[in-house]
Amino acid sequence: MNDEIKWYVKYTYIMIGLILTVFAMIMAKSVVLPLLFALFFSILLSPFCNTLERYKIPRFLSSFAAILLGLFVLVIIGFFFYNQMTAFAADADMFAERLEELLERFDGILYTWFAIEGEINLDRVVSAVFDFIRENTASLTRGITGAASTITSFFLVPVFMYLILLFRDMLKNFVVMAFGKGIESSTTKIQSIITKVKTLVQRYIAGLLMVIAILAVLNSIMLLVIGVDHAIFFGVFAAMLNVIPFVGPIMGSILPILYALITMDSLIYPLIILLGFYIIQLFESNLFTPTIVGSQVSMNALATLLLIFIGAQIWGLAGMILFIPLGAILKVICDEVESLQPYGYLLGRVKGDKSEERSALAKKVSELRTKTSKKPKKKKKSDK
Repeated sequence: MNDEIKWYVKYTYIMIGLILTVFAMIMAKSVVLPLLFALFFSILLSPFCNTLERYKIPRFLSSFAAILLGLFVLVIIGFFFYNQMTAFAADADMFAERLEELLERFDGILYTWFAIEGEINLDRVVSAVFDFIRENTASLTRGITGAASTITSFFLVPVFMYLILLFRDMLKNFVVMAFGKGIESSTTKIQSIITKVKTLVQRYIAGLLMVIAILAVLNSIMLLVIGVDHAIFFGVFAAMLNVIPFVGPIMGSILPILYALITMDSLIYPLIILLGFYIIQLFESNLFTPTIVGSQVSMNALATLLLIFIGAQIWGLAGMILFIPLGAILKVICDEVESLQPYGYLLGRVKGDKSEERSALAKKVSELRTKTSKKPKKKKKSDK
Protein backbone atom coordinates (compact mmCIF):
# COMPACT_ATOMS: atom_id res chain seq x y z
CA MET A 1 0.00 0.00 0.00
CA ASN A 2 2.86 2.36 0.77
CA ASP A 3 4.31 1.85 -2.73
CA GLU A 4 1.08 2.98 -4.41
CA ILE A 5 0.92 6.64 -5.40
CA LYS A 6 -2.24 8.39 -4.19
CA TRP A 7 -4.58 9.88 -6.83
CA TYR A 8 -4.11 13.43 -5.58
CA VAL A 9 -0.33 13.07 -5.86
CA LYS A 10 -0.70 11.95 -9.48
CA TYR A 11 -3.13 14.82 -10.11
CA THR A 12 -0.63 17.30 -8.65
CA TYR A 13 2.20 15.97 -10.79
CA ILE A 14 0.04 16.09 -13.94
CA MET A 15 -1.15 19.66 -13.25
CA ILE A 16 2.39 20.86 -12.53
CA GLY A 17 3.60 19.24 -15.74
CA LEU A 18 0.80 20.81 -17.80
CA ILE A 19 1.29 24.26 -16.30
CA LEU A 20 5.05 24.17 -16.85
CA THR A 21 4.58 22.87 -20.41
CA VAL A 22 2.10 25.62 -21.34
CA PHE A 23 4.27 28.27 -19.67
CA ALA A 24 7.33 27.05 -21.59
CA MET A 25 5.35 27.04 -24.87
CA ILE A 26 4.25 30.65 -24.30
CA MET A 27 7.68 31.91 -23.22
CA ALA A 28 9.53 30.08 -26.01
CA LYS A 29 7.01 31.07 -28.68
CA SER A 30 9.53 33.02 -30.79
CA VAL A 31 11.71 29.89 -31.12
CA VAL A 32 9.18 27.02 -31.02
CA LEU A 33 6.85 28.40 -33.71
CA PRO A 34 9.44 28.81 -36.49
CA LEU A 35 10.99 25.49 -35.46
CA LEU A 36 7.67 23.65 -35.81
CA PHE A 37 6.85 25.29 -39.16
CA ALA A 38 10.36 24.45 -40.37
CA LEU A 39 9.97 20.85 -39.20
CA PHE A 40 6.65 20.36 -41.03
CA PHE A 41 7.87 21.99 -44.26
CA SER A 42 11.12 20.02 -44.07
CA ILE A 43 9.17 16.77 -43.83
CA LEU A 44 7.11 17.88 -46.84
CA LEU A 45 10.22 18.72 -48.91
CA SER A 46 12.34 15.74 -47.84
CA PRO A 47 11.16 13.55 -50.80
CA PHE A 48 12.36 16.30 -53.15
CA CYS A 49 15.78 16.20 -51.47
CA ASN A 50 15.87 12.40 -51.64
CA THR A 51 15.12 12.53 -55.37
CA LEU A 52 17.99 14.96 -55.99
CA GLU A 53 20.38 12.90 -53.87
CA ARG A 54 19.66 9.78 -55.95
CA TYR A 55 21.36 11.61 -58.83
CA LYS A 56 24.54 12.02 -56.75
CA ILE A 57 23.79 15.62 -55.77
CA PRO A 58 25.40 16.48 -52.40
CA ARG A 59 23.06 16.85 -49.47
CA PHE A 60 23.96 20.48 -48.78
CA LEU A 61 23.02 21.35 -52.38
CA SER A 62 19.77 19.34 -52.33
CA SER A 63 18.75 20.99 -49.05
CA PHE A 64 19.54 24.42 -50.49
CA ALA A 65 17.53 23.62 -53.64
CA ALA A 66 14.53 22.60 -51.49
CA ILE A 67 14.73 25.92 -49.61
CA LEU A 68 14.87 27.82 -52.90
CA LEU A 69 11.81 25.93 -54.15
CA GLY A 70 9.86 26.82 -51.01
CA LEU A 71 10.93 30.48 -51.17
CA PHE A 72 9.99 30.64 -54.86
CA VAL A 73 6.45 29.50 -54.05
CA LEU A 74 6.20 32.04 -51.22
CA VAL A 75 7.43 34.84 -53.49
CA ILE A 76 4.76 34.00 -56.07
CA ILE A 77 2.04 34.02 -53.38
CA GLY A 78 3.36 37.29 -51.92
CA PHE A 79 3.53 38.93 -55.37
CA PHE A 80 -0.06 37.87 -56.05
CA PHE A 81 -1.37 39.35 -52.81
CA TYR A 82 0.69 42.53 -53.31
CA ASN A 83 -0.90 43.14 -56.72
CA GLN A 84 -4.38 42.37 -55.42
CA MET A 85 -3.98 44.65 -52.40
CA THR A 86 -2.67 47.46 -54.64
CA ALA A 87 -5.77 47.17 -56.83
CA PHE A 88 -7.93 46.99 -53.71
CA ALA A 89 -6.37 50.17 -52.29
CA ALA A 90 -7.04 52.03 -55.56
CA ASP A 91 -10.78 51.71 -54.88
CA ALA A 92 -10.54 53.22 -51.40
CA ASP A 93 -12.25 56.49 -52.41
CA MET A 94 -15.14 54.67 -54.06
CA PHE A 95 -15.42 52.40 -51.03
CA ALA A 96 -15.62 55.44 -48.70
CA GLU A 97 -18.32 57.09 -50.84
CA ARG A 98 -20.44 53.94 -50.88
CA LEU A 99 -20.02 53.52 -47.13
CA GLU A 100 -21.15 57.11 -46.55
CA GLU A 101 -24.22 56.56 -48.75
CA LEU A 102 -25.06 53.40 -46.85
CA LEU A 103 -24.78 55.21 -43.52
CA GLU A 104 -27.06 58.00 -44.78
CA ARG A 105 -29.67 55.44 -45.81
CA PHE A 106 -29.42 53.79 -42.40
CA ASP A 107 -29.85 57.20 -40.77
CA GLY A 108 -33.01 57.76 -42.82
CA ILE A 109 -34.40 54.35 -41.83
CA LEU A 110 -33.85 55.14 -38.15
CA TYR A 111 -35.67 58.47 -38.49
CA THR A 112 -38.55 57.05 -40.55
CA TRP A 113 -39.29 53.92 -38.53
CA PHE A 114 -38.06 54.78 -35.01
CA ALA A 115 -38.15 58.62 -35.00
CA ILE A 116 -34.51 58.72 -33.94
CA GLU A 117 -32.80 61.92 -34.99
CA GLY A 118 -29.05 62.03 -35.29
CA GLU A 119 -26.45 62.12 -37.95
CA ILE A 120 -24.74 58.85 -38.66
CA ASN A 121 -22.05 59.66 -41.20
CA LEU A 122 -18.57 58.55 -42.13
CA ASP A 123 -16.88 61.33 -40.15
CA ARG A 124 -18.52 60.20 -36.93
CA VAL A 125 -17.60 56.59 -37.60
CA VAL A 126 -13.97 57.55 -38.26
CA SER A 127 -13.83 59.71 -35.12
CA ALA A 128 -15.31 56.85 -33.07
CA VAL A 129 -12.64 54.51 -34.44
CA PHE A 130 -9.88 56.96 -33.51
CA ASP A 131 -11.37 57.39 -30.01
CA PHE A 132 -11.35 53.62 -29.57
CA ILE A 133 -7.71 53.49 -30.70
CA ARG A 134 -6.68 56.23 -28.27
CA GLU A 135 -8.47 54.53 -25.36
CA ASN A 136 -6.88 51.14 -26.12
CA THR A 137 -3.43 52.25 -27.24
CA ALA A 138 -1.59 50.10 -24.73
CA SER A 139 -3.33 46.83 -25.62
CA LEU A 140 -3.14 47.54 -29.36
CA THR A 141 0.57 48.33 -29.08
CA ARG A 142 1.21 45.06 -27.28
CA GLY A 143 -0.71 43.16 -29.95
CA ILE A 144 1.16 44.85 -32.81
CA THR A 145 4.50 44.31 -31.10
CA GLY A 146 3.71 40.64 -30.53
CA ALA A 147 2.64 40.19 -34.16
CA ALA A 148 5.78 41.97 -35.40
CA SER A 149 8.02 39.78 -33.27
CA THR A 150 6.24 36.66 -34.53
CA ILE A 151 6.65 37.76 -38.16
CA THR A 152 10.32 38.56 -37.51
CA SER A 153 10.89 35.14 -35.98
CA PHE A 154 9.54 33.48 -39.14
CA PHE A 155 12.67 34.63 -40.96
CA LEU A 156 14.32 31.83 -38.98
CA VAL A 157 12.15 29.22 -40.76
CA PRO A 158 14.40 28.88 -43.88
CA VAL A 159 17.48 28.59 -41.65
CA PHE A 160 15.87 25.89 -39.51
CA MET A 161 14.58 24.10 -42.62
CA TYR A 162 18.05 23.96 -44.18
CA LEU A 163 19.62 22.59 -41.00
CA ILE A 164 16.85 20.02 -40.45
CA LEU A 165 17.12 18.78 -44.04
CA LEU A 166 20.91 18.70 -43.80
CA PHE A 167 20.98 16.72 -40.54
CA ARG A 168 17.73 14.75 -40.95
CA ASP A 169 19.41 11.33 -40.66
CA MET A 170 21.22 12.37 -37.50
CA LEU A 171 17.98 13.71 -35.95
CA LYS A 172 16.17 10.47 -36.79
CA ASN A 173 18.96 8.36 -35.28
CA PHE A 174 18.92 10.53 -32.17
CA VAL A 175 15.19 9.91 -31.62
CA VAL A 176 15.68 6.17 -32.14
CA MET A 177 18.64 6.06 -29.74
CA ALA A 178 16.97 8.26 -27.10
CA PHE A 179 13.66 6.40 -26.94
CA GLY A 180 14.65 2.96 -28.22
CA LYS A 181 17.36 2.57 -25.54
CA GLY A 182 19.07 -0.18 -27.53
CA ILE A 183 16.13 -2.59 -27.14
CA GLU A 184 15.22 -4.15 -30.48
CA SER A 185 11.45 -4.13 -29.96
CA SER A 186 11.47 -0.51 -28.76
CA THR A 187 13.73 0.56 -31.63
CA THR A 188 11.41 -1.07 -34.16
CA LYS A 189 8.39 0.65 -32.62
CA ILE A 190 10.11 4.07 -32.63
CA GLN A 191 11.07 3.64 -36.28
CA SER A 192 7.47 2.71 -37.08
CA ILE A 193 6.20 5.82 -35.28
CA ILE A 194 8.68 8.04 -37.17
CA THR A 195 7.60 6.56 -40.50
CA LYS A 196 3.90 7.00 -39.71
CA VAL A 197 4.39 10.60 -38.51
CA LYS A 198 6.40 11.46 -41.63
CA THR A 199 3.74 9.96 -43.92
CA LEU A 200 0.96 11.70 -42.00
CA VAL A 201 2.57 15.16 -42.22
CA GLN A 202 3.43 14.79 -45.92
CA ARG A 203 -0.04 13.62 -46.94
CA TYR A 204 -1.82 16.10 -44.70
CA ILE A 205 0.07 19.18 -45.95
CA ALA A 206 0.03 18.08 -49.61
CA GLY A 207 -3.67 17.24 -49.44
CA LEU A 208 -4.46 20.50 -47.67
CA LEU A 209 -2.64 22.50 -50.36
CA MET A 210 -4.62 20.69 -53.07
CA VAL A 211 -7.91 21.43 -51.30
CA ILE A 212 -6.93 25.11 -50.95
CA ALA A 213 -6.13 25.31 -54.68
CA ILE A 214 -9.51 23.76 -55.60
CA LEU A 215 -11.40 26.07 -53.23
CA ALA A 216 -9.53 29.13 -54.55
CA VAL A 217 -10.67 28.32 -58.11
CA LEU A 218 -14.28 27.59 -57.09
CA ASN A 219 -14.56 30.67 -54.84
CA SER A 220 -13.09 32.96 -57.51
CA ILE A 221 -15.40 31.59 -60.24
CA MET A 222 -18.43 32.00 -57.98
CA LEU A 223 -17.57 35.62 -57.11
CA LEU A 224 -16.71 36.45 -60.74
CA VAL A 225 -20.07 35.12 -61.92
CA ILE A 226 -21.89 37.20 -59.30
CA GLY A 227 -19.91 40.27 -60.36
CA VAL A 228 -17.94 41.08 -57.21
CA ASP A 229 -14.88 43.28 -57.71
CA HIS A 230 -11.52 41.76 -56.67
CA ALA A 231 -13.14 38.32 -56.87
CA ILE A 232 -9.83 36.45 -57.24
CA PHE A 233 -8.37 38.14 -54.14
CA PHE A 234 -11.44 37.30 -52.03
CA GLY A 235 -11.59 33.75 -53.41
CA VAL A 236 -7.94 32.94 -52.71
CA PHE A 237 -8.04 34.60 -49.29
CA ALA A 238 -11.11 32.62 -48.24
CA ALA A 239 -9.52 29.39 -49.51
CA MET A 240 -6.30 29.96 -47.56
CA LEU A 241 -8.25 30.46 -44.33
CA ASN A 242 -9.52 26.90 -44.79
CA VAL A 243 -6.36 25.72 -42.97
CA ILE A 244 -8.29 26.53 -39.78
CA PRO A 245 -11.10 23.92 -39.51
CA PHE A 246 -14.63 25.12 -38.71
CA VAL A 247 -13.60 28.73 -38.00
CA GLY A 248 -11.60 29.51 -41.16
CA PRO A 249 -14.41 29.12 -43.74
CA ILE A 250 -16.67 31.45 -41.74
CA MET A 251 -13.94 34.09 -41.46
CA GLY A 252 -13.15 33.80 -45.18
CA SER A 253 -16.74 34.40 -46.28
CA ILE A 254 -17.33 37.47 -44.08
CA LEU A 255 -15.02 39.82 -46.01
CA PRO A 256 -16.59 39.40 -49.51
CA ILE A 257 -20.09 39.51 -48.00
CA LEU A 258 -19.35 42.84 -46.28
CA TYR A 259 -17.70 44.18 -49.43
CA ALA A 260 -20.76 43.25 -51.53
CA LEU A 261 -23.08 44.73 -48.89
CA ILE A 262 -21.29 48.09 -49.11
CA THR A 263 -20.45 48.33 -52.81
CA MET A 264 -23.49 46.68 -54.47
CA ASP A 265 -26.95 48.16 -54.85
CA SER A 266 -29.05 45.22 -53.68
CA LEU A 267 -29.09 43.05 -50.58
CA ILE A 268 -29.64 39.99 -52.77
CA TYR A 269 -25.94 39.88 -53.71
CA PRO A 270 -24.61 39.25 -50.15
CA LEU A 271 -27.24 36.54 -49.73
CA ILE A 272 -26.19 34.89 -53.00
CA ILE A 273 -22.53 35.04 -51.94
CA LEU A 274 -23.40 33.46 -48.59
CA LEU A 275 -25.33 30.69 -50.36
CA GLY A 276 -22.43 30.15 -52.80
CA PHE A 277 -19.88 29.80 -49.99
CA TYR A 278 -22.21 27.43 -48.17
CA ILE A 279 -22.58 25.15 -51.22
CA ILE A 280 -18.82 25.15 -51.90
CA GLN A 281 -18.17 24.35 -48.25
CA LEU A 282 -20.56 21.41 -48.45
CA PHE A 283 -18.53 20.01 -51.34
CA GLU A 284 -15.30 20.65 -49.40
CA SER A 285 -16.39 18.89 -46.23
CA ASN A 286 -18.16 15.97 -47.95
CA LEU A 287 -16.04 15.39 -51.06
CA PHE A 288 -12.73 17.27 -51.40
CA THR A 289 -11.25 16.90 -47.91
CA PRO A 290 -12.42 13.29 -47.29
CA THR A 291 -11.19 12.20 -50.74
CA ILE A 292 -7.90 14.13 -50.99
CA VAL A 293 -6.78 14.49 -47.38
CA GLY A 294 -8.55 11.30 -46.34
CA SER A 295 -8.38 10.11 -42.75
CA GLN A 296 -4.86 11.39 -42.08
CA VAL A 297 -6.12 13.62 -39.26
CA SER A 298 -8.55 11.06 -37.87
CA MET A 299 -9.66 13.04 -34.83
CA ASN A 300 -13.22 13.60 -33.70
CA ALA A 301 -14.88 17.02 -33.89
CA LEU A 302 -14.72 17.60 -30.11
CA ALA A 303 -10.95 17.02 -29.98
CA THR A 304 -10.43 19.20 -33.07
CA LEU A 305 -12.39 22.13 -31.64
CA LEU A 306 -10.62 21.87 -28.29
CA LEU A 307 -7.23 21.86 -30.01
CA ILE A 308 -8.19 24.92 -32.08
CA PHE A 309 -9.25 26.94 -29.02
CA ILE A 310 -6.29 25.80 -26.90
CA GLY A 311 -3.91 26.65 -29.74
CA ALA A 312 -5.53 30.08 -30.09
CA GLN A 313 -5.05 30.77 -26.38
CA ILE A 314 -1.39 29.69 -26.39
CA TRP A 315 -0.05 30.83 -29.80
CA GLY A 316 -2.88 32.78 -31.41
CA LEU A 317 -3.55 32.24 -35.13
CA ALA A 318 -0.40 30.14 -35.55
CA GLY A 319 -1.60 27.86 -32.76
CA MET A 320 -4.95 27.34 -34.48
CA ILE A 321 -3.06 26.12 -37.56
CA LEU A 322 -0.36 24.06 -35.85
CA PHE A 323 -2.35 22.30 -33.15
CA ILE A 324 -4.33 20.18 -35.67
CA PRO A 325 -1.29 18.31 -37.12
CA LEU A 326 0.29 18.26 -33.66
CA GLY A 327 -2.84 16.59 -32.31
CA ALA A 328 -2.76 14.06 -35.16
CA ILE A 329 0.89 13.28 -34.39
CA LEU A 330 0.01 12.88 -30.70
CA LYS A 331 -2.74 10.43 -31.67
CA VAL A 332 -0.28 8.35 -33.73
CA ILE A 333 2.08 8.16 -30.75
CA CYS A 334 -0.75 7.27 -28.35
CA ASP A 335 -1.99 4.50 -30.67
CA GLU A 336 1.48 2.95 -30.84
CA VAL A 337 2.29 3.11 -27.10
CA GLU A 338 0.20 0.62 -25.15
CA SER A 339 -0.08 2.69 -21.97
CA LEU A 340 -1.31 5.72 -23.96
CA GLN A 341 -3.88 3.93 -26.13
CA PRO A 342 -6.89 5.16 -24.08
CA TYR A 343 -5.88 8.75 -24.87
CA GLY A 344 -5.54 7.86 -28.55
CA TYR A 345 -9.05 6.41 -28.41
CA LEU A 346 -10.31 9.64 -26.80
CA LEU A 347 -8.79 11.72 -29.62
CA GLY A 348 -9.93 9.41 -32.43
CA ARG A 349 -13.17 8.87 -34.24
CA VAL A 350 -15.72 6.35 -33.05
CA LYS A 351 -16.60 3.80 -35.73
CA GLY A 352 -20.30 3.81 -34.91
CA ASP A 353 -20.59 7.61 -35.03
CA LYS A 354 -22.44 8.43 -38.26
CA SER A 355 -21.52 12.10 -38.03
CA GLU A 356 -17.90 11.15 -38.69
CA GLU A 357 -18.66 8.96 -41.71
CA ARG A 358 -17.75 10.12 -45.17
CA SER A 359 -20.42 10.92 -47.73
CA ALA A 360 -21.47 8.30 -50.27
CA LEU A 361 -19.97 10.38 -53.10
CA ALA A 362 -16.60 10.56 -51.32
CA LYS A 363 -16.66 6.79 -50.77
CA LYS A 364 -17.36 6.14 -54.46
CA VAL A 365 -14.53 8.44 -55.52
CA SER A 366 -12.16 6.67 -53.10
CA GLU A 367 -13.24 3.27 -54.44
CA LEU A 368 -12.55 4.42 -58.02
CA ARG A 369 -9.10 5.65 -56.97
CA THR A 370 -8.23 2.33 -55.34
CA LYS A 371 -9.46 0.38 -58.38
CA THR A 372 -7.40 2.46 -60.80
CA SER A 373 -4.32 2.16 -58.57
CA LYS A 374 -4.64 -1.64 -58.49
CA LYS A 375 -5.00 -2.10 -62.27
CA PRO A 376 -1.29 -1.75 -63.18
CA LYS A 377 -0.34 -4.39 -60.58
CA LYS A 378 -2.71 -6.91 -62.15
CA LYS A 379 -1.21 -6.27 -65.57
CA LYS A 380 2.29 -6.95 -64.27
CA LYS A 381 1.21 -10.27 -62.79
CA SER A 382 -0.39 -11.35 -66.05
CA ASP A 383 2.77 -10.43 -67.95
CA LYS A 384 4.79 -12.66 -65.74
